[in-house]
Order: sequence, then C-alpha cells, then structure tokens
Amino acid sequence: MGTNTRLLTAGLCSVTYRPLHPERIITIARQAGLQHIEWGQDAHVRLGDEAQARRLGEATRAAGLSVSALGSYYRAGVPSDPDEADRLWRRVLVAARALGAPRVRVWAGNLASAYTGPADRRRTLDRLKRCVDSAGDIVVATEFHAGTLTDEIGSALSMLDEVPGLRTYWQPPNGMPDDEAVAGLGAVLDRVDAVHVFSWWPTSEDRRPLHHRAALWRAAMSMLASTGRRIDAALEFVPGDDPGMLTGEAATLRRYVTESSGDSPAPEGAG
Repeated sequence: MGTNTRLLTAGLCSVTYRPLHPERIITIARQAGLQHIEWGQDAHVRLGDEAQARRLGEATRAAGLSVSALGSYYRAGVPSDPDEADRLWRRVLVAARALGAPRVRVWAGNLASAYTGPADRRRTLDRLKRCVDSAGDIVVATEFHAGTLTDEIGSALSMLDEVPGLRTYWQPPNGMPDDEAVAGLGAVLDRVDAVHVFSWWPTSEDRRPLHHRAALWRAAMSMLASTGRRIDAALEFVPGDDPGMLTGEAATLRRYVTESSGDSPAPEGAG
C-alpha cells in the first residue's frame, strides 16, 4: 500500500445531516467505512455546553472514528466589537477542546472580497490573527467559500500570507469548470489541511452523486496526495440530504482516496 493512502482520509461533515441525532450520524459514518467526522457547531455542538461536547467526542472515538474538526460558524470580524468577538471565540475554543478537535473551521468575514473595503479587511485579518495566536495547538483554518475573503484565489492567498499559521479548507467553487477549480487548488495547495467533498453542478441547487464530477475529484485527490501531508477529505452534502446515499457516496470517496496512492486503480468504467 502506498504511503499516501494513509495520509488522505475519508470522512463526513455532520452538517450533511443536520436533522439527525449525533448518535445516528456516528452509526452511519462507521457503517459507511469512514474514518472521521467534522462536527458542525450549528447543529450538533452546543456552545456553552462543555459536557455535551466532551460526550460527543468520546462517543465518536468509541465508535472507532476520530474527530477531525469543529466546524464553527465563527466569522472573523463579526461582531466588530473586539470584546464581544473575544468572548465568542473563547466559547468556540472551549467547545473544540472538549470535543477533542485538532482543528477549528472559521469563516473569513461576511463580505465578498470584491466588496470588502480596507477597514473591513484589516479587521477581519486582525481577528484571524488573534484567533490563530490564541488557539494554542488547535489549528485554525478558513472555510473556502463565496461571500468571504476566500472567494477568489488571489484574495485567499493574500489573506493567508498576512496571517502566519492560518490554514484553509478547499472546495470547488460553485459553477467553476473542473480545470479552473483544480488550478485554484494548486495555488493554495501548501496551505490546505482539509477539503469538503461534494458534487454540485452547475449550481448549488443541483446536488449530484459524487461520481458525477469524477474527473475533478480524481485530479484533486491526486494533487492532495502529492503533498505527503495528512489531509482530511470530508463528504459535505449528498443528493436529497438522504442518509441512504451515504454508503455509496462514501465508497466513491474512499475509492478516489485509494486511487490517489497509485496502487489500486478502479475497474474500467467505474465512477
């Protein structure tokens, strides 16, 4: 088995199934052969309830899965009041530590890069730096997402350059052709610690099975494997938000991860 097979991991974002109880999510993730769960703060981790977060982390590990991250909805620079922002961030860190999460996913502001003025940008970057500096051994990584400073490669790179220690997620921007999306991944590759995996085309309203964008994800996994670093690939959303889709989607993701080692080619015609 190639060494890269172990470095790329296949997991699940709990926000894929927001309405489901965490125990159910753990069960279906384990049954699907996945390795880790990124727990979403908005649906499954209650800020201010340290005991609940600790129980959730323990239950995840007891099932043979790891906690890859706390998927927070903390937006750097929002709220603008620094004391209020500090209080909120401390609550996020407490939850992450109780959960046993090695990483916290945050958002780079609440404005598209093209509409972020110098003052707003500076406030967002200063807040991101404060998050990184206060997180200790927890990695802080931005969501690669529209409507934030990561909505365009140039802006994302500039942000990462200006905040030492900050990492990022990656996901294919909505409606972007495969070659352009993969080129964007290449530009931020040395800053990427995790990817959100889904197959939306051409819009976010069109959720397809993962194999619908097989060329994109095969190219992306190969590029990620070339880093020689651990990178967590987590399924985020499936067609119809259907728990019954997870087994097949997880099998597709695990196949792409395995193929990226160069040791286990898929059968001809496989998705």
